[in-house]
Amino acid sequence: MARMVAKGDELVVRLAWWEKAAARHGDVRVPLASVCRVTVEPDWWRALRGVAQKGVWIPGTLCIGTRGHHGGKDIVAVRPGRPVVCVALWPTAPFSLLAVSVRDDAAATARRLRRLAPRIDSSTRARQALPVPRETAPPEEP
Repeated sequence: MARMVAKGDELVVRLAWWEKAAARHGDVRVPLASVCRVTVEPDWWRALRGVAQKGVWIPGTLCIGTRGHHGGKDIVAVRPGRPVVCVALWPTAPFSLLAVSVRDDAAATARRLRRLAPRIDSSTRARQALPVPRETAPPEEP
């Protein structure tokens, strides 16, 4: 089962060997300075956004891998019945969101990450919605 740990000045999402194979991705490392917001999502499926890219997606059982959307890419390792720690990252990071189901206390994990991250946006406790893509005006007819 994937775990989120702070190691030095990095946040590391450690994947089990079978999760690495399923996700076609190794452990994920981002600087703690890239962490924008940390929330806990009690409903695992609400952490999923965008469309599946690389990984394994078994509805109602397991979602692990990369998901893409117009706001960027997310790394997810979620399972039903477990709360998900959602870590939103600043736009300079390689991913938009890290979403991991945790086996221990999700609230304690989120509090620990908030304490360690130096640039937390505490303006709201909720996870922000994806930005809406810019609309373009339809071409004028001659």
